[in-house]
Amino acid sequence: GAQGLAYRANAAQVDPAKNPSYQPGQTCANCSLYAGNVGQAQGGCALFYGKEVAAAGWCNAWERKAG
Repeated sequence: GAQGLAYRANAAQVDPAKNPSYQPGQTCANCSLYAGNVGQAQGGCALFYGKEVAAAGWCNAWERKAG
């Protein structure tokens, strides 16, 4: 679940030492797995079926959104 993916509701709280793949500026809102609407505080995620994640969040499955 969220623990294994190092999910944080606030990307600013991600520890770069523990999450070397994290780059500043990465958030759920600009991840290709995020299914929320632009401008909303939270939305669905392809990895967390039936749950919403924070737009400002981050996890180690982050993938750059196309475009």
